Amino acid sequence: MAIPDYARTNFNTLLRAAVDGNLALMECADALTGEKRYVIAAGSRDDGDYIFTPFRHLADGNPYDAYLPPDPDSPDGFVPKGDDGGQA
Repeated sequence: MAIPDYARTNFNTLLRAAVDGNLALMECADALTGEKRYVIAAGSRDDGDYIFTPFRHLADGNPYDAYLPPDPDSPDGFVPKGDDGGQA
């Protein structure tokens, strides 16, 4: 599976922010639901103002339940979800 250019660019920006000490964890409100989210953001300064670029919120609960990893046996597939809700 090829990772799209925009995702690779955002990831590299996130890495640079971490190396430079410009990474932040912010409490925000979800724009649609109003729920609290804990957001990873890159921070910078622009003419004295703080600028934060949000990347993603942290997974609620167990992050292993939120994502299915790539399937090493199928270049376009993912490891299926098991009967118990976890990975098969």
